[in-house]
Amino acid sequence: MMIFTKRLLAIVCLTLTTQMIFAQQVDLFKMQDSTNAADNKNGHEPVLNTFYSTRLVNGHTVEITGKGSMDFRINHRFSPLNLGFYEMFGLDAASMRLGFDFGLTDNLMVGIGRTTYFKEYDGFIKYRLMHQKTGNGAPLSITWEGSWAYRNLKMDPTLKVTSSDRTVWTTQLLIARKFSNNFSFQVSPSFTHYNRRLFVSGGSTDMFAVGFLVRQKVSKRISINGEYFLQTQRFNGMHDPLSIGVDINTGGHVFQLHFTNSQGMNDHSAIHETSGTWGNGDVRWGFNVSRIFNIGGKRK
Repeated sequence: MMIFTKRLLAIVCLTLTTQMIFAQQVDLFKMQDSTNAADNKNGHEPVLNTFYSTRLVNGHTVEITGKGSMDFRINHRFSPLNLGFYEMFGLDAASMRLGFDFGLTDNLMVGIGRTTYFKEYDGFIKYRLMHQKTGNGAPLSITWEGSWAYRNLKMDPTLKVTSSDRTVWTTQLLIARKFSNNFSFQVSPSFTHYNRRLFVSGGSTDMFAVGFLVRQKVSKRISINGEYFLQTQRFNGMHDPLSIGVDINTGGHVFQLHFTNSQGMNDHSAIHETSGTWGNGDVRWGFNVSRIFNIGGKRK
């Protein structure tokens, strides 16, 4: 319990420090959040806030961080609940990812991060190909996402592991529709390529999956979310990841609380390297904290 308390205090201190450094924040609720064409003069306005954040749990959404903004993200995944009371139902140990995402244009963003899980460094790029519009405009939002991850964990030198062997690539096509002010749904066809399968066996170096993301708002600031990735094939001992959670949007922050059987927090590890199952109690409590800052000058 003491370890958990220290981790929590460190997170709070880090968040407060970043707020002091970056004085200008972006209030997400200053953005329009309506899909009703009657609320727009020409009936062909872009549909905003299909999801509260650029990620739902682990999976990317179609959302793009606004131009001139930085999204500072902290992700935490604790150990499985089935470890029992001695391990405080998983709270005594955790994996963490720190990330910085940047909005370069209205349709383009990039991000970098570092995860304690396998000591991975990762980066990604997202580009919005189509933006859903009200009225008789575009019926869908479509975003392309490509990412890479580098596993920096020390390896047995006899394996002769090269830098290329440590690299994994993933690309996704994110297709979503906001059906109403409260309900959004997304399908995410995904392809992952492992240069070398260092920590998994069976399967292939090329892996396919389809993600299903759903968001149901229950109030102006709170939504219930679900995320599931169906794999066309699996590595030995791995399972499909399933996550259920709640988003709390406070303006500049988005707090995401969830239960998931996945320990990984970037594309390939979350989708293809989930060893736990809900049926066996291998479920982890986790949370994401997203904090938006305006670093591109004063907004109009």
